[in-house]
Amino acid sequence: MDLRTLHTFRVAARTLSFTRAAAALGYAQSSVTAQMKGLEESLGVALFDRMGNRLQLTDPGERLLAYADRLLALAEEAQAAVRSDEPRGALALTAPETVCTYLLPPLLRRFGEACPAVQVRFVPLHVREFKRALLDGVVDAAFILEEAFAPGALRVEPLRDEPLAVVASPAHPLAARPAVVARDLVGEPILLTELGCSYRNRFERSLIQAGAYPARRMEFQSVEAIKRCAEAGLGIAALPRVAVAAELAAGRLAELAWRDLDLGVRTQLAWSEARWTSPALAEFVGMAVEILRPAASAAGTVEPRPRGKKGTAAPQLGGAAVHHRR
Repeated sequence: MDLRTLHTFRVAARTLSFTRAAAALGYAQSSVTAQMKGLEESLGVALFDRMGNRLQLTDPGERLLAYADRLLALAEEAQAAVRSDEPRGALALTAPETVCTYLLPPLLRRFGEACPAVQVRFVPLHVREFKRALLDGVVDAAFILEEAFAPGALRVEPLRDEPLAVVASPAHPLAARPAVVARDLVGEPILLTELGCSYRNRFERSLIQAGAYPARRMEFQSVEAIKRCAEAGLGIAALPRVAVAAELAAGRLAELAWRDLDLGVRTQLAWSEARWTSPALAEFVGMAVEILRPAASAAGTVEPRPRGKKGTAAPQLGGAAVHHRR
């Protein structure tokens, strides 16, 4: 029973899907299936009930999961202890498209330079799966783009406010209006992001409250597709201003003078309160705060420790250090 197989088992047990476990771990599904079959044969018990494409943990599987959590946490702590506090290992992250595309490149470049021994991997997840993935250990940290929420079982670092821009083709009649409210969008085609997206929810809520029913809704999974369609005059969209800054500057899109309900959301970084915070994760969180949070709101929040030989620093968040703990 090696640690690699235990880790695969834990992800499969949390997700109850060999397909999702394979995607999270970067394996072929056949590899996950083979590992779980071998583990069951070595233990002489069934760990999963297989019901078509659905999985359910058996009683032995439930018991093994508790031990797997403890063994893997202990192994990670042992590795960190013998390797010193220098960040290393793997860091699994997830983030919505807007954050990945427009906010993360400078952070990832700096983190890669400061922590070359850490392998960063992004796990593709639907926005509605982020919180569960953190609690289940599928990812170590998640960037969340939504309204502020109480931490609870998650630790949450607010990074920056993300105002939304209501945009359309520069040729759209509403682009010349000195003020636009939700009622002005009655009968207009609307371009929307996927279901579950927080800023889509805020935009739709403002339209519903005003009784502004659009002519039609077109739903996309890509922010870039929405921008191109808005440029072509196919509809009106509400997107984070950071995502449309280049198009607005170039005159390919026009920002409507929105004077209705505030549509802004917030970029936040979350990780599990209950799980051990590795040196790599602590370093990443501190660097995210340093790079992404505006200087005024970050003042007095992040206090880097003296630089080590690699030039890295362990952050102080919210006035208290991020401890490497279970």
